[in-house]
Amino acid sequence: MAYVADLRLTGLKRAKNGRKMSPLQKREALWGLLFLSPWMIGFIGLYLLPMLASFVFSLMDFNPAVPDQARFIGFANWHRALFEDQEVRLSFLRTLHFAAISLPTTLALALFLAILLNSRHLLGVRLFRTLFYMPAMIPTVATVIIWNGVLNEHTGWINVLIERLTGFKATGTEGLRWLADPKLVYYAYTMFGLWGVGPAMVIFLAGLQGVPTELYEAAEIDGANWFQRLVRITIPMITPVIFYQLVLGVIGALQTFLAPFVLNNGTGFPEGKTRFYMIYFYKQSFTFFNMGYGATLAWLMLIVALILTVILFGTSRYWVYYAGEERWS
Repeated sequence: MAYVADLRLTGLKRAKNGRKMSPLQKREALWGLLFLSPWMIGFIGLYLLPMLASFVFSLMDFNPAVPDQARFIGFANWHRALFEDQEVRLSFLRTLHFAAISLPTTLALALFLAILLNSRHLLGVRLFRTLFYMPAMIPTVATVIIWNGVLNEHTGWINVLIERLTGFKATGTEGLRWLADPKLVYYAYTMFGLWGVGPAMVIFLAGLQGVPTELYEAAEIDGANWFQRLVRITIPMITPVIFYQLVLGVIGALQTFLAPFVLNNGTGFPEGKTRFYMIYFYKQSFTFFNMGYGATLAWLMLIVALILTVILFGTSRYWVYYAGEERWS
């Protein structure tokens, strides 16, 4: 590997100096392109070309049912989405509101479980790791249907358990209507995500196991307790993993779609609270067949996701620590 790295470095130097690549370097470059070609073909055919086509559609009045009547309208769809259609703004706000509740809760639970299951002294730790991950293997549609029954206001076991433990009337018409109360529905949907927290827990667990043990040993010698070790060592050392999970979580939260679609067919029940942005996009594209406007909504989602991602990367320099990194004041 060191030999190959030296060859590549030499090739870069020669390229900068205007010299030709050696036959060995050309052969290596060709083999590299050969192995990259399946991904490149897939990216171009399945991502790049469809994205370009969707941008073209966003400039057109296009109905896939009558493609012969498609006509170019310029940026009229963009003007409508940005300045005229109030539902675009409202659906974005609903999505961000739900993300502000679900994302921190999900990441906090995943990190808590990972810290708990990182202990070598816990009996049956491997079994618990498997059990916490298993719900992630259940299809999302099945998960939504299961939790629809679990959160049922009359027979759901969560309401029954609350009533038995606290004496609070949680069942019946005056009980907790998790999926029908506008004040509770986001918390109910958050429970769907907590059910599938296993993959995030595994990634956090991998990050925790990469923390050098000598740091904990030195902290114990200095008399640090478990909380001080957690705050001073564990959390700072896994901030790259937290950052990675945060970026993926933000992008995933913006694409919330399946639960409200399966439960309410995208009607927005209750009181429009679950008419998230992706639901509105789906309705415009595949219910009303307004594919040009739907393409515009898709591009707006991409732009918002990119902006949020850039903001996260911009703030990461202040709180994400990479081992071996030099910080300049």
